[in-house]
Amino acid sequence: MSISQQVDELLAGLEVGNRSTIARAITLVESTRATDRVAAAQLLDAISETSQDSVRVGISGVPGVGKSTFIDSLGMHLVDEGHQVAVLAVDPSSVRSGGSVLGDKTRMERLSGCEAAFIRPSPNAGTLGGVTRSTRAAMSVLEAAGYDTILVETVGVGQSEVAVSGMVDSFLLLALARTGDQLQGIKRGILELVDVIAVNKADGDHAPEARTAARELSGALRLFSYDDPDAWKVPVLTCSGLEGTGIPEVWQALVEHRRQLENSGQLHELRGEQAAVWLAEEIEQRLVQDFYQRPAVAEELPQLQQRVRRGDLSVLAAVEQLLDK
Repeated sequence: MSISQQVDELLAGLEVGNRSTIARAITLVESTRATDRVAAAQLLDAISETSQDSVRVGISGVPGVGKSTFIDSLGMHLVDEGHQVAVLAVDPSSVRSGGSVLGDKTRMERLSGCEAAFIRPSPNAGTLGGVTRSTRAAMSVLEAAGYDTILVETVGVGQSEVAVSGMVDSFLLLALARTGDQLQGIKRGILELVDVIAVNKADGDHAPEARTAARELSGALRLFSYDDPDAWKVPVLTCSGLEGTGIPEVWQALVEHRRQLENSGQLHELRGEQAAVWLAEEIEQRLVQDFYQRPAVAEELPQLQQRVRRGDLSVLAAVEQLLDK
């Protein structure tokens, strides 16, 4: 089958929302093989002419905050409202083996069995920020398949908040009340990125603790000075992914943020900036791949690595030798 035939077949399947075709298309855009990169480029180029505009929400938070359970509840709420929901759930890869548990489907029991939802777990493969390099492309594929709401869950470590905020419309941070100091670990830089904060696990006897944490976070946010009186003021809410309480209110806050972006014209500018960043990232990633695939580099690199390990050659000198090749 030629590349053109492959792309036409995928486009036809995406148009009718065929689930196996969606999975194949995402696998294609995730691939780093040279032949697949050509097909992926053609597919994404064709998609860009017909792709629908979805609501893109990034969801992050420290491990254990209950992201998957929250997304399961939020996704079911959206399905009940008539939305087509897609979830890109990034799982951490093993540093040693490169493997990934990919257990999000088991943690999103109700949503994974729902016809109006599509969950795609992907290993982060060590990507900085816990977001795969193909997440942007996968969102385009899902939009072409008719999903109007795309939720991107990250592993919630390192630079994940920065990475996800650069590819979505709204960024939701899940916080936890029962961590001693509720503000510990939530730095100013993170607070400057978020659009909505939800203190999760506000259920049972822990509901009062969650409300206290929400008040503390609201107080911290008030320390920011907003030069523009019309600027978005980050709401801090409480919710329980387990019980489903507070979920509609969190979604309504995200809807209001998206509406403000649209009304102010910022959404168009935001998407344009994100496309420019995507371009830069793809160029950088392609250059690195092509560099390591050069025969001269592949031949010389193992020898230089051995010399660097022995201390016979400095790292910078080794770099210069490789670049000279």
